[in-house]
Amino acid sequence: MAFSKENIKGTMSGIIFVAVFAAAATMLSHIDFIHKLGISPLVIGIVMGIFYANTLHQHIPSEWGSGITFSGKKILRFAIVFYGFRITFQQIMAVGLSGFTVSLIMLSTTFLLGTYLGMKVFKLDRDTSMLTAAGGAVCGAAAVLATEPVLEAEGHKTAVAVSMVVLFGTISMFLYPVLYASIIEPATGFLHMTPEQFGIYTGGTIHEVAQVVAVPASIPTAAIHDVITTASGTTLSADALHTQMANSAVIVKMTRVIMIAPMLIVLGLYLSMQAKKAGGAGNGLTLTIPWFAVYFVGMAGFNSLDLVPHAIVGTINEIDTFLLTMAMTALGMGTIFAKFKGLGLAPVYTAASMFVWLVAGGFVVTKAVTAIF
Repeated sequence: MAFSKENIKGTMSGIIFVAVFAAAATMLSHIDFIHKLGISPLVIGIVMGIFYANTLHQHIPSEWGSGITFSGKKILRFAIVFYGFRITFQQIMAVGLSGFTVSLIMLSTTFLLGTYLGMKVFKLDRDTSMLTAAGGAVCGAAAVLATEPVLEAEGHKTAVAVSMVVLFGTISMFLYPVLYASIIEPATGFLHMTPEQFGIYTGGTIHEVAQVVAVPASIPTAAIHDVITTASGTTLSADALHTQMANSAVIVKMTRVIMIAPMLIVLGLYLSMQAKKAGGAGNGLTLTIPWFAVYFVGMAGFNSLDLVPHAIVGTINEIDTFLLTMAMTALGMGTIFAKFKGLGLAPVYTAASMFVWLVAGGFVVTKAVTAIF
């Protein structure tokens, strides 16, 4: 037991050790250059953890291992639950049926496509395929972290999935403003999107929350030339349309985030049925429910009641980001490069295939859905 009388000192030392790394990652994320790139402390934390794992880990007492494991498992679940304070059901309602539908279609198709291609076409193992697919389908590194306990995956597989999220999420952050400025905004007909449509497209297809925020922010207001008149006859200014784009992007993205809970529950049921088949028809079905995902929805519901002052919610979110950074760092600390042997470029091919679907397929889905609703 991690906190038994014999192990508690080593466990606490390991947790403090991880916290120091997470604090350093948080400070680095606030450097202006890194902040503008939308690189979160979670990503910096796992990179620092991997560096430690492959250089200095032999110089740390082995007794600290229980604290590192605790940070990567238990603290992770706790942090995912409190991630619900970033979402309200009112936000999801505000984006309307079109935003919800785009989120649902893109999440389900991307996860299924990534899992299928990873396992069947590029011959990845199940866990790496599903973790990579979850990162692309839902919300980047946070989704990979949330899926890891359900699969009971090894830490190095989580690191592979997170690295794919970082690679293609970063490409998205630079690609989408170029797409809007050179193709989407100047065009007419099918290729043209209104700022609100582009916001839905951005929120429904880009990996990380921070990257979704960064894309509209990097598009200057002067680049918006649409003239849109509301039902009341008011013509919206470029500033108003830019705000509409940014708000739609974030709300749709948060809709995808909250969908991680039902996705994980369905995934747990699927894995339970697979385990039953593998064990023979005579075995009873052991239902695997990721309760932390259920609690996550409950926390979002509580946050929707607006009972907690916004300043306190902001503090909770800052603490939660730090705890997630600790979890990422701990996972990185368990990642030895030797474990990657045999994977080759299969994770890159899998993530790249999903990226093409998110960019091209997401565009078509967004246009079709917004035309219907």
